[in-house]
Amino acid sequence: MKLIRGWYGEKKTTFGMWLSLDSKVYKRFDDVILPSRNGTTQIDHLHVSQFGLFIVETKNLKGWIFGSESQARWTQALYNTKHTFQNPLRQTFRQKKVLAEFLDIDEPVIQTVVYFVGDRKFKTELPPNVLKSGLGRYVKQFRDPVLKFEDVNRIGETLTQHRSESSLTRRDHVRSLQKRHTSNTVCPRCGSGLVKRVAKNGPRAGAKFLGCEGYPKCRFTKNL
Repeated sequence: MKLIRGWYGEKKTTFGMWLSLDSKVYKRFDDVILPSRNGTTQIDHLHVSQFGLFIVETKNLKGWIFGSESQARWTQALYNTKHTFQNPLRQTFRQKKVLAEFLDIDEPVIQTVVYFVGDRKFKTELPPNVLKSGLGRYVKQFRDPVLKFEDVNRIGETLTQHRSESSLTRRDHVRSLQKRHTSNTVCPRCGSGLVKRVAKNGPRAGAKFLGCEGYPKCRFTKNL
């Protein structure tokens, strides 16, 4: 049932983008699995245009959604039960870094969007790139060209070639996720190294933990 809901959410999002975004302006790539220095990353939808690249991470969830940009995990409340899930903004943070490196482009030309489908309601204030409607409208608000037409064509050709030649599958990606999240040497969020640190303040003062070398830009930590 979960797989069916996920498939329906993907198709609904794809159809909505197909209707609202001109295919002559935005080249669309779905289910993009890219290699990286520490495994793989999977992008639900990617649009390439002279106005930038747009990563769209879809979430098909019902109920009330609670979260903030800084929280590691968000909460879904449904039928008097609560479930937590990874902050999707952290997923798109890594996707953006991997995509920029793979295509050899600057990160600022890549925009990330988290799009929720399903019968859900946001119960906390979320960043403007976390949406439950108006996906096409959000993408089209970026009207300043940041890429030349030849760059757009090169990126499109690179992604098309990768899709036709790559043997990476979703199963490979799942195995990569499992390996990355059990690592004590590589940050699962951004791919930087993990270093040992000691908490200086708070109730865990003196406790050792692993922290990302990319701090403060990346605030991933892992208890030891």
